[in-house]
Amino acid sequence: MAERRVSRWYFGGVASCGAACCTHPLDLIKVHLQTQQEVKMRMVGMAMQVVRSDGVIALYSGLSASLCRQLSYSMTRFAIYDTVRNTRGSEQKGPMPFYQKVLLGAFGGMTGGFIGTPADMVNVRMQNDVKLPPELRRNYAHALDGLIRVWREEGLRKLFSGASMASSRGALVTVGQLPCYDQAKQLILSTGVMTDNVLTHFLASLIAGGCATVLCQPLDVMKTRLMNSKGEYRVRVLGQMAVCTSLLTLSLVTMFLLHLQPDLVSRLFVFHCGFRG
Repeated sequence: MAERRVSRWYFGGVASCGAACCTHPLDLIKVHLQTQQEVKMRMVGMAMQVVRSDGVIALYSGLSASLCRQLSYSMTRFAIYDTVRNTRGSEQKGPMPFYQKVLLGAFGGMTGGFIGTPADMVNVRMQNDVKLPPELRRNYAHALDGLIRVWREEGLRKLFSGASMASSRGALVTVGQLPCYDQAKQLILSTGVMTDNVLTHFLASLIAGGCATVLCQPLDVMKTRLMNSKGEYRVRVLGQMAVCTSLLTLSLVTMFLLHLQPDLVSRLFVFHCGFRG
């Protein structure tokens, strides 16, 4: 009798934390590239500058906030997607249609993105601190210190700065990851060439990670700029359109592709570690 594998939604959140510990340097470099006002450095050059100026340990600035973000953002979207998918699958006696997976992934990602916004904002600020002059650094000791200081110094509302971008990005990246992973795995297994093993999971993760990166990259740049801003992007009713206009003025269209490299490598690793069947 074949062994039946049962996934748990919290596996994805915990695994995402483990993967974040490995990919955090890439994420930090990505934030540094995204906050450039003009293209001056690429991935390797930016990494070398961080190491030369602040040492290797600086590549892990903001790790506590990154873990806090994974526990709030990733665990929420995995909980929503996995729970509903498994329930619907049991009721329908088979896998959900792809369009239902896309809608479910978008809802889970949007919810997770909103819940994870405070930790995400502190993460962006802590990562960007190392490239600022000492007198301009925020110097958050850890994620909890950052959350408390933002609340006290800038107000509760500031903790959700960039929430619209984070939610939109969360919806896109989750659609690219979870439904695409399930569908890719389903298609691979339907060929009969491969069985349900690690290689199948890796190939499905590779496809899903690539889809997610291409889908969310523009919004990821805008989200990072908005969270790290000090008021230069004024967001009102048409918040996302305002930020888009501001960033296009800064010629960021070309930078979207420039930042694709570290984000793609990081996302492929995180997603492969975060999925388990």
